[in-house]
Amino acid sequence: MRRSLSLLTAALVVAGLAACSSSSPEPSATSTTAAASCQNLKAGDASKAVKVEGDFRKAPTVTFSTPLKATDLQRSVVITGKGAEAKAGSTVDIALAAYSGATGKELTAAAGFDDQAAQTITVDDKQYVPGLVRAVECLKVGSRVVLTGTAKEAFGNADLTQLGLKAADTVVFVADLVDLPPTRANGTPVAPKAGFPTVKLSKTGEPTITIPKADPPTQTELEVLKQGDGETVQPGDTVTVQYKGVIWRDGEMFDSSWSRGAPTSFPTTGVVAGFKKALEGQKVGSQVLVVIPPADGYGDAGNGAIKGTDTIVFVIDILKTAR
Repeated sequence: MRRSLSLLTAALVVAGLAACSSSSPEPSATSTTAAASCQNLKAGDASKAVKVEGDFRKAPTVTFSTPLKATDLQRSVVITGKGAEAKAGSTVDIALAAYSGATGKELTAAAGFDDQAAQTITVDDKQYVPGLVRAVECLKVGSRVVLTGTAKEAFGNADLTQLGLKAADTVVFVADLVDLPPTRANGTPVAPKAGFPTVKLSKTGEPTITIPKADPPTQTELEVLKQGDGETVQPGDTVTVQYKGVIWRDGEMFDSSWSRGAPTSFPTTGVVAGFKKALEGQKVGSQVLVVIPPADGYGDAGNGAIKGTDTIVFVIDILKTAR
């Protein structure tokens, strides 16, 4: 779906803060330890030593004496929210800042605060680094939290060298739990067009796409299967979607956010032309089916199982958009 030669596997929260994940379109197992770990993760001397000022969703002012030393994961709740709870497997929108315990400086630019779009993750330490999951799991929307720990505990198997960290270094996360967004389109169903691929939804909302026994169109064509009433996606917006892609030639799936267990986010400028056309101008809450010939897809080079002559089909649930 992206222009990259490799298929989309998982959205990064900020540089270096997402765990490595397989490019195979197999379902990712939800963390089995989430419920137990959040009950046991408590505040301690290290997390209590981090002072955080500022309103929820506003860029925080974070101070602590350096070097801050941590030997285990600790979590202090700075602001207690009153919204829905982020449980194991939940899709959550967060704002996040990360700091070096040695210097007090940001490890990478903060994301999701002030006017920035919130970052979407899944409460699943098979997909995201353990510290990030431990920070937000079992908290309610509206909460702000501090998590401290060693880089090894916080980042798990992620590559620490890109952040200039060693396993024993202390790191600090400050996260705001912004929202629990929908995981499927909730718009009003629209009668499908004749001659288009047919779509059947499972109980979870995942589509099964059946290709008609006919030649594909020679130009990008789309239909709205559910009409949403949310914000309109503008050129260059960052969208959060669920999607499944199949090849017209044989109906085989080649990419799917559903198979990875969570929605994904990206700018409309970061996808192939046909996918971009299916997003821009549509309203949040809509489900769109788009048929994309090679010229608006991966071109003569193809991509993996997609040949240079293949037309591809996507069903896209538009869940959120942000400037």
